[in-house]
Amino acid sequence: MAINYPIGTHHTADVKNTIRTGKTTKKALLFGKRGMGLEEEINLANDYYLANHLAVIHKKPTPITIVKVDYPARSAAKVTEAYFKQASTTDYNGVYQGHYIDFDAKETKNKTSFPLKNFHEHQIVHLASILAQNGIGFVIIKFTTLNETYMYPAQHLIAQWQKLKGKQSISYQEIVRDSYVVPNSLNPSLDYLKAVDRYFEHLN
Repeated sequence: MAINYPIGTHHTADVKNTIRTGKTTKKALLFGKRGMGLEEEINLANDYYLANHLAVIHKKPTPITIVKVDYPARSAAKVTEAYFKQASTTDYNGVYQGHYIDFDAKETKNKTSFPLKNFHEHQIVHLASILAQNGIGFVIIKFTTLNETYMYPAQHLIAQWQKLKGKQSISYQEIVRDSYVVPNSLNPSLDYLKAVDRYFEHLN
């Protein structure tokens, strides 16, 4: 039993016409992102940021305990049984412009709200601890049907969790009101640090 994490399918598209303006540009950008999951877009953005000395952000490894391993060949090993050592906190962390940042990534097909069931209480507690140490915490939320992505600051998520007692959903309008838009771009396709920059401007 191998443990696989579905983070989308890598897709390389022809984007020759993306320098054009208007609808053609938007269509080309969307075509380039087709078939790519949110986590893969973030991972590719992180690779771009690292290669260009903009930020050091990585996906956190999920700690597991291996219980049983089979050796079908002398040079190969196959994990057939394993379990998670502990509940995971958030997906990503790193350093950007002298700030420690810590965030999660979530997708929803819902057009009108974002269900709080996508989070666990220990994740909310973790983000609150980050803020208490003057770190930057947030969640990247993608409304896949609308093709809209937002950087939603942790303080708003925590307040909604407390108000709704971890149940129900946050309305789409509230997320748009309290978030920073992650714009479509060419390289990387999900330039979420642009949204973080706007957030920093408001903090200052």
